[in-house]
Amino acid sequence: MQAAPVRPVRATALPSVTDALRVMESLLLSRGHRTARRNAWTAVLEDRRRAKDRVETQHVLEAVAGRASQAT
Repeated sequence: MQAAPVRPVRATALPSVTDALRVMESLLLSRGHRTARRNAWTAVLEDRRRAKDRVETQHVLEAVAGRASQAT
């Protein structure tokens, strides 16, 4: 009895979860929906950035107000 020939294994990268989600998105949503979703995500990121800036500004103003009250 002869052994079956060994086939070389190809090293292919498995798709990432992000890639799989993008493929599903492209199959399920029309172009307009994808654009709307990207715009919404961009708006979320921008809101987060503005919130972070507000917190940093508040800390600076509180620090300056603390120094001014100590000086008087």
